[in-house]
Amino acid sequence: MNAPVLLFSSELDDPEPWRDLFARHRPDVDFRVWPDVGNASAITHALIWNIPKGALKRMPNLRAVFALGAGVDQIICDPDSPRGVPLFRLVDAGLREQMTEYALYGVLHWHRRMGEYTAFSSKREWRRLDAVHPSQRRVAVMGLGVFGSDLVRKLSAMSFRVSGWSRTRKTIDGVDCYAGPQELPTFLSHAEILVNLLPLTDETRGILNADLFGQLPGNGALIHLGRGGHLVGQDLIAALESQRLDWAMLDVFPEEPLPSHSPLWSHPKILVTPHIAAQASNERTERQILESFQKFERGEEPLGRVDLSKGY
Repeated sequence: MNAPVLLFSSELDDPEPWRDLFARHRPDVDFRVWPDVGNASAITHALIWNIPKGALKRMPNLRAVFALGAGVDQIICDPDSPRGVPLFRLVDAGLREQMTEYALYGVLHWHRRMGEYTAFSSKREWRRLDAVHPSQRRVAVMGLGVFGSDLVRKLSAMSFRVSGWSRTRKTIDGVDCYAGPQELPTFLSHAEILVNLLPLTDETRGILNADLFGQLPGNGALIHLGRGGHLVGQDLIAALESQRLDWAMLDVFPEEPLPSHSPLWSHPKILVTPHIAAQASNERTERQILESFQKFERGEEPLGRVDLSKGY
């Protein structure tokens, strides 16, 4: 069998540490960086965050694709992406703890009214606002996978009233769990703080829209950490203007980087962060990718195989 040929492609990641990693541990691998593909027929593996649409289709001997993140919608959104080639995503790699701490920060920022206190501080005003005990505050989490289940457990331990919604039924101590589209309205009707951690599928694309915001109880907060394709930006602004929502913290967007002309940047009730809620640890990511590559080459099953029928 010919030596493996690995193609690297990412707009966010420096290829050189990865080149060095494979040079140290798998010197037999021919490491190439997009767009310097060479003979596309020689490519056997791809290590990518993203790649231009149609590129993978031109690699007839591609055996596996390894994603440089937990999300893969930027890969599978390509209609020409080869469906017969296994795709593996990062599993945790230090992401869970960061995602949870980011979401907790957003919850506590709004719960403890820090936006208002920041405004008072800027004007040197010594003012106190009424506080709400966590047991009187409902936090609703959309998505109960690795990230969501960790978050709801920690919120429950902090005495918040916690509910979760997912595609299929989950059972988590201390959490009111809802499932399926038929139970979504009930779940939303109690959501003072709504946290989105859903995967992006055909069913969830555009789910953060006017219809969903209209089912919230009003004057609450949105913390959006799922996928950019979930959000309908103009509907969010309308919800903020109508007081259906009071504040939003957004980390992912339909178009990234977020264009400078987007009204989301300047809205006084929106905090924008540049897709940094969970950034994979270099050491842990490298270890997992290398291990997955080695396992696949030995005919074993790596972690994180994506079910392409579900999209995650």
